[in-house]
Amino acid sequence: MTQNVPSPIPSLVPETAPFSEDQRAWLNGFFAGLIAMDGSGITPLSSDQAAALMSGGAPNAKAAEDDDGGAPWHDQTLPLAERMKLADDKPLRWKMMAAMAQQDCGQCGYDCKNYSGAIVSGKEERLNLCVPGGKETARMVKKLAEELKSAPAAAAPKAEPAAKPTLTPQPQTPPGTSRDNPVVAKVLSRKLLNKAGSEKETWHVEFDLSSCGLDYTVGDAFGLFPSNDPALVDSVIKALGAPADFPIGGRTLRQCLTDGVSLSPAPDMLFQLFSYITGGDRRKKARALGAGEDPDGDAPTLDVLAAIEKFPGIRPDPEAFIEALDPLQPRLYSIASSPKANPGAVALTVDTVRYRIAGRDRLGVCSTLLADRIAPGAELKVYVQKAHAFALPADPQVPVIMIGPGTGVAPFRAFLQERQAVKAPGRNWLFFGHQRSNCDFFYEDEFKAMKDCGHLTRLTLAWSRDAAEKIYVQDRMREVGRDLWTWLADGAHVYVCGDAKRMAKDVELALVDIVAKHGVRSADDAAAFIGELKKSGRYQQDVY
Repeated sequence: MTQNVPSPIPSLVPETAPFSEDQRAWLNGFFAGLIAMDGSGITPLSSDQAAALMSGGAPNAKAAEDDDGGAPWHDQTLPLAERMKLADDKPLRWKMMAAMAQQDCGQCGYDCKNYSGAIVSGKEERLNLCVPGGKETARMVKKLAEELKSAPAAAAPKAEPAAKPTLTPQPQTPPGTSRDNPVVAKVLSRKLLNKAGSEKETWHVEFDLSSCGLDYTVGDAFGLFPSNDPALVDSVIKALGAPADFPIGGRTLRQCLTDGVSLSPAPDMLFQLFSYITGGDRRKKARALGAGEDPDGDAPTLDVLAAIEKFPGIRPDPEAFIEALDPLQPRLYSIASSPKANPGAVALTVDTVRYRIAGRDRLGVCSTLLADRIAPGAELKVYVQKAHAFALPADPQVPVIMIGPGTGVAPFRAFLQERQAVKAPGRNWLFFGHQRSNCDFFYEDEFKAMKDCGHLTRLTLAWSRDAAEKIYVQDRMREVGRDLWTWLADGAHVYVCGDAKRMAKDVELALVDIVAKHGVRSADDAAAFIGELKKSGRYQQDVY
């Protein structure tokens, strides 16, 4: 008996179509299945038809990898768990991006999209550069990196070919233009911006750039490499019970603790180290903390010293201890000056971070360095971090609306100085807010002088502690909503700087309400209008 053998399916996708062998095979099978379902004849596709069908929805590995789908998780107000849920069905590259803090602050030396891409491509091995993301982001990035290592070869990104040996040194970024190639700059001056009666401590700090040759543009950020508080370093050494001059990689333990590693918060690796050198219930507790759990309800408060004190008597090897800590990262501050108005110098507006936990003062590592431990003439390693989509409009006639409460006013001082120096004819409107008008009005004399001479067209102020009812910048925006809408209709650009979690979101919601009310639109259309402002570069944020 003769066996009936099915005829082989002819290739429906021509060899000239722009697909890989795997894609062509998938398409052949896909179209053959459709033909079997409806009984139609078999007609090979043209190259153009195949390409059109492919772009319309058939799997395309390259497209899936390059398209982030609009990054619906790219919102700094979304909790990490929600961002990861939005990226759940995306390629690993975009899951990695979702794990970042979504601030595009540049502290890692990239923006969120490119930092995640550099990790996935193997160009960046450091997994803990996302300072705003903290331990939560570090844990997720580490988990995703482990998935990347264990991914099948076909699913993992192709490694780039190794560079050929060469005697020519690899090009470096110019000195002072990245965190990996800083320069040294001197402190020029430091001035307290708050007056008597303020509950805050904010400093205006200036650096001399004339000797290091750095240049910048308004909207850029200034990176500083801090050192830890010597008193905290002494306390950690004492708690360790190790000699301060213990040698570690050509340095001493004290030197490593001073400017090499972060002493807050305690990283998971430190608790994992503790779990190796203790036993019983303490081992269980250390393992739990190392896995991101919170057995005693105090995990968020544990800096390195508190972690050592939580496990008294533990004496890890000093070198292993240092290796378990995270590197001390540079800090970024919005630049508060224009090089056209103040050449050869750069100014910062810095809130000093101090708080008390369990009877011990905790100090912001860089802010208290600037406030307490340096003086004019002191030198720090610094660099300029170029802005990611935060710049004045190219046309000097375009009106600008600037919303910056607290230290968020820093880049807008720079914007106003710049527009004044170049005699830009465009109108300028500044919204500033803080706690009390009599002691927290930063740069009051400067802004009032700009207002008096007509350079600052409008100055709208909000004080949250001057009356029984708290007033914030978003409240003032709604009060003058009709005028704001008129400025927007005239093509104004909107800039927001400050707190990412609350203020920036509240300001955006206020703008949506203003557009809906005074632009006579539905809520959805108003939100879409703000979205278009963002896409076109007319709505820019510098948030942290």
